[in-house]
Amino acid sequence: MDTLQPKQPALRILMLPWLAHGHISPFLELAKKLSTSTNISIYLCSTPVNLKSINLDSNSFPHIHLTELHLPSDHHDLPPHLQTTKNLPSHLMPLLKTAFDQSSPYFSSLLVSLSPHLLIYDFLQPWAPLTASRLHIPSILFLPIASSASSFFCHHFLRPPHNQFPFFEIPKKSDSIAMITKVTNGLSDSDRFLQCINNSTEFVAVRTFREIESKYIDYLSLLIGKEVIPVGPLMSTVGSDGGEVLEWLSRKEKGSVAFVSVGSEYFMSESEMVELAIGLERCGLCSIWVVRFEGGDPRRPMGFTWDRGLVIEGWAPQKSILAHPSVGGFVTHCGWSSVMEGMRQGVPMIAIPLQLDQPLNAELMVELGVAVKVEREEDGGFRGEEVARCIREVVVGEEGEGVRRKAKELARIMGCKGDEEIMVLKERIERLVMAAENKNGTVQFN
Repeated sequence: MDTLQPKQPALRILMLPWLAHGHISPFLELAKKLSTSTNISIYLCSTPVNLKSINLDSNSFPHIHLTELHLPSDHHDLPPHLQTTKNLPSHLMPLLKTAFDQSSPYFSSLLVSLSPHLLIYDFLQPWAPLTASRLHIPSILFLPIASSASSFFCHHFLRPPHNQFPFFEIPKKSDSIAMITKVTNGLSDSDRFLQCINNSTEFVAVRTFREIESKYIDYLSLLIGKEVIPVGPLMSTVGSDGGEVLEWLSRKEKGSVAFVSVGSEYFMSESEMVELAIGLERCGLCSIWVVRFEGGDPRRPMGFTWDRGLVIEGWAPQKSILAHPSVGGFVTHCGWSSVMEGMRQGVPMIAIPLQLDQPLNAELMVELGVAVKVEREEDGGFRGEEVARCIREVVVGEEGEGVRRKAKELARIMGCKGDEEIMVLKERIERLVMAAENKNGTVQFN
């Protein structure tokens, strides 16, 4: 009698995020959600240095396969350990984008060998869906950024200049638009973004949920002429890491500590670090400050006495810290992943946006009532006194009571969310793939 073999997943999906941790992480969480269906297998594709940083339990997620993408070897200034945006010197970013573009032939060979039913791709690689299309593979754009930011950028590029964005006004001192119109390898990021939207089959998926961005989801759909499907916040669970930090926090009063982190992809200037240090000192509260230095060269900010604070160089267990009851405020650059984590734990935010979509995320958080924004001077910089004022207002001030309350309310809403959005996405994916297979006359998955 033959032994019954376990049924192999029938629907194969290849995922290709941009080479940044802030993009790979939500793609991985989306892969986890989708792969819980026994008929779906996911191939998550990135450079070896990025895949090496992924801690994936293969027993819990047996249908997720980490798949290497190899960039051209003739870029001698871009050795394997720099084939990621993390700790990448800023002057090498154009080279990384060019090398990523030039990996298209290798990616094409992956598509041939893996023969996926669907490609899910990011917004900086318009060549990816075109490559898949030549092989009759449908593609879906997944935006790991907010609908508010996405709709703002689309409005700016698709509407006449005199038409104002209908929801909020971006600060004039922000360089968000200028940064995404820079040209690399013949294409600006804005061109890449729009081409990726146009090449998405039928709909676009976005990392958000209607409770916070309903009007932006609808406006984005109107602008691009395609359905926009929110897939939820997509966050990993809080781990058990951070023993020493959590022990330090346990000795502090509830809601009394400010946690300061500006992400893993951006280095503050020396003047910005000095002003932030002054703000932490003058606010008079305990703080945890995660600091990073370009090239690993520590620069102790002048004016920071360190007596009420804990300073962590490099990486910190952000989710665990935000989940601790002693944390009463989150000083953040407003990267979308950090914003999601702060909201999920009910921690009110002090917004110091730095680049790209971050000023737009900050505007959304202020609109939702869960953040106070550090105002900038005419020269575009911020001052320590303003940082101190905002921290005190959010963490202990009477005027910050509403922000603290709204943050807790939003956390309760997020805590009650299930996987409704993911179920909608799964159903749409299956319909899309079946339609493509019928059109191509190939055998349908089952």
